[in-house]
Amino acid sequence: MSATTTAIVPEAAASTPRQSWGALFVLLAGIFITTLDFFIVNVAIPATQEDLHATPAAIQWVVAGFGLAVAAGLITAGRLGDIYGRRRMFAIGLGLFTLASAGCGLAGNAEMLIAARVLQGAAAALLMPQVLGIVNVLYVGEQRVKAFTAYGLAMGFAGVFGQLIGGALIQADLFGLDWRSIYWINVPVGLVALVLVPKLVPKLVPESRGEGGTRLDLVGTVLVTLGLVAVVLPLVQGREQGWPLWTWLSFGVAPLLLGAFTLYQRHLAGTGGAPLVDPVLFRERPFSVGVTTALVYGLVNAAFFLILALYLQLGHGMSALDSGLLFIALGVGYFLSSAISGQLAAKLGRQVLAAGALVQGAGQLVLVETVSNTHETLWLIPGLALAGFGMGLVMGPMAETVLAGITPRHAGAAAGLLSTAQQLGGALGVALVGIVFYDTLGDAPTADSFRDAFVHGLWLLTAFCAAVATLVQLLPRRRRVVSAEAAVKVEVLV
Repeated sequence: MSATTTAIVPEAAASTPRQSWGALFVLLAGIFITTLDFFIVNVAIPATQEDLHATPAAIQWVVAGFGLAVAAGLITAGRLGDIYGRRRMFAIGLGLFTLASAGCGLAGNAEMLIAARVLQGAAAALLMPQVLGIVNVLYVGEQRVKAFTAYGLAMGFAGVFGQLIGGALIQADLFGLDWRSIYWINVPVGLVALVLVPKLVPKLVPESRGEGGTRLDLVGTVLVTLGLVAVVLPLVQGREQGWPLWTWLSFGVAPLLLGAFTLYQRHLAGTGGAPLVDPVLFRERPFSVGVTTALVYGLVNAAFFLILALYLQLGHGMSALDSGLLFIALGVGYFLSSAISGQLAAKLGRQVLAAGALVQGAGQLVLVETVSNTHETLWLIPGLALAGFGMGLVMGPMAETVLAGITPRHAGAAAGLLSTAQQLGGALGVALVGIVFYDTLGDAPTADSFRDAFVHGLWLLTAFCAAVATLVQLLPRRRRVVSAEAAVKVEVLV
């Protein structure tokens, strides 16, 4: 039996703490499993390739297909949440992701696995901006700081411990599933979260249907999707294929497509239409600078996890599980800083992001010094812990800083843009650092060449961290406060 209660509260707040934090639990379960699947798959590549008799190109697409679908779909997904309701889009995305995970676990050949991974990526793209959009509207004041801290914690733990979780699952070989267990683990989590969505996640009105129009901008959707694919596809496939002509043609077409998208969005906004991305978002300096900062910071973490795993597993011959255990040091640092990042953000404001980026860079320099002087992997622990501590100071406050002051009607589109910037930054970072790493490694890798490649990659990542700290200085010192008139109605189904 259900009853409908209606409340008018500033920017939408939950009617009770129980409902508020219950909603966050469900939302973070979704973001955790989708982020985890971005990282965990790398551990299972050798076993997957052997079991499915897959070619190297097919295995590349198992990884790349997911990331490409995520990056290409985020902006459109954010707008879909604005139009049709973020809770509804979150539930659909979660359901599709759970279904696609089962498809990955059942795949009988590489082609089926690739198709399921692309569907997984599309579902993750549909889900991810809804989480940020709902959190940004549902929580206010100190609750918002805590919610975004928890969001950063969930994403960071999924990234930091993805390799360890994957290695442990494969090592345990539950029910004889081997590599398939990394996909099947999503199914019970997804199903439980899906059942809890209507019970714990409130339906937000009118933020669930943006006031700027209720139609999807199909032309804009096509232009931005093709433009993002033209950027991301050569980034994820170019190095492996030796940067053939098509990659450079794709890079050349991308600015034309994205430029056409920008002009069309301005045209729609000027003629009273409903653009996919309202240009008014970029008139706010916190958002425009914040998205740029998020993109640059996105260059760091995915590339860092990649070259660290390669250095440990191929340079030192460690197993996926053993190398994953070293990631615990990173996770401990991340957990400690995440626990205090909200309090520090309240005191330091934007500078908490700069401090986190500089601490992470310092941790990477400690790793440079360590690997240059010893081959003992246990000595990596202090540098990893320091780098993890810096990550935790950035990831939670980043989303809260960028989205602060965004009106409810634009929350979904803004969250989609932020997530797109992070995904695009990740793909670009892997490509740039991968070039440096593999060029240093050479055609006949040795233990010394792996060390040198890791060091060179770390120097580049440290430069990215310094760039983040510099960009943060362009953010305004005080965040704009949304007026009480921005209050929205919250319809909670009990």
